[in-house]
Formats: sequence, structure tokens, C-alpha cells
Amino acid sequence: MYARTAQYVKSRKDLTEDMIEGLEEIVMDSAKAKAIYDASKSSMGMDISPIDLINIQTFAARVIGLAEYRKSLHTYLVSKMTQVAPNLSALIGEQVGARLISHAGSLTNLAKALKNKGNTPKYGLIFHSSFIGRAATSNKGRISRYLANKCSIASRIDCFSETQSSVFGQKLHDQVEDRLKFYETGEAPRKNIDVMKEAIAEFEEKSQEADDSTEKKKKKKKRRRKKKRKKLLKMRSNQQWMTLQ
Repeated sequence: MYARTAQYVKSRKDLTEDMIEGLEEIVMDSAKAKAIYDASKSSMGMDISPIDLINIQTFAARVIGLAEYRKSLHTYLVSKMTQVAPNLSALIGEQVGARLISHAGSLTNLAKALKNKGNTPKYGLIFHSSFIGRAATSNKGRISRYLANKCSIASRIDCFSETQSSVFGQKLHDQVEDRLKFYETGEAPRKNIDVMKEAIAEFEEKSQEADDSTEKKKKKKKRRRKKKRKKLLKMRSNQQWMTLQ
């Protein structure tokens, strides 16, 4: 926002009342736009030289370009992680999930790496998760190990499941939330077997809905093909009849 404002205003001498409307669109606040205009008229700072103004405009354009590029990268990451690892993304977020996969080399390597029988590490890449930041200092180690175990489950489901869905990841996310509440209030969380049964039932229901919609699409395609064939046959018969006449 600051870079866009600097690029739009340029020098304070160039800012006029006609530009307030455009400034309001950038800052998304009419009062703030008016305050910027008033400050430009009452400022006692030194005037900007043409060379400095060119450098400021170039730098502002570069910052705006980098911000837009970052947004496009984030959109790409979200769409890619939704396809590759929907459960891991639903559990721990797209950015941390992508870092875990990148560190392991692939989703398959991540699923295999988390199968070892050693103690789960307390910290690492998952320390960037918001769950760790929300936990109390005395509970950070425990919630880190718990979250790592849930990440191992989510990565295996994403790696070896034939049908992609984020149902299990959402349920695992809820389990981590319940565990945080347990550490804070002492309220007992739901049993893992009950949560997984609920997730399986929801997964099967969504899979059935997806299969039904796919079947409907196939039937529609068949109907369209039949209609096209009938039209072609009619056109051919009409052409033959015209040639006979």
C-alpha cells in the first residue's frame, strides 16, 4: 500500500484535490486519503529532486511487482498443495506442508521418513506452525510431538490414498485444536478411534457423491453423442433424398 501510494503521489507538489479519489482507492479509507492530502500541503520537508524522484518511482514499481509476484506464487502453492497433499495442507497449512515435502524430497519420502520408531522430534520445520505459537511455553514440546505424529498420518494418507480429499486433514486439525484446549483447560479430547470413524464415514459419503456426479456427467455426454448422431443421420438422409430428386 505504501509503495502504491508513493508511486501514485510522486512529489507532494503534484498531489491535487482531483487525485484524492484515486488515493482513496489505494488506501481504502477516505479519512486517511484526506489526511495524506492535508499533510502534503502542510509538510515543511525539502523538495525531492528529479533524480531522487525517478529512483523512488523505480523502487516503488519494483516493490509492487514483487508483492504481486508473491501473491501469484502463494496462489500457485495453495492450488498445488490442494492437489498433491490436501490432508497435510488442511492440518498444518500450505506453506509449512510444502517446506516439509521440500525438505524430505517428495511426499513419498516424507511418508516413509516419518515411519521410523525413534522419538518424534520436538522442533524443526513444524515449529513455524501457528499451533506451536499458540501453545504455552511449557506445552510447546508436547504439542510439537503431537503435531508431528498427526503430520505423519496426514502425509501417509495423501501419499497412498487413491482418492484425494481433505476430510482426514480437517479432522486431524480439529484433534490438534482439542489437544491445545486440553493443555489449557484440562477438557478431555475425543478418542482418536471415534474421530477416525467419523472421518471415514464422511469420506465415503463424499466419495459416493463424487461418483454419482461423475456418473451423471457420463450419462449427459452419452445423450449428447446420441443427439449428434441422430442429427448427422438426418442430414445424410436428407442429402441422399435431395440427390435422388
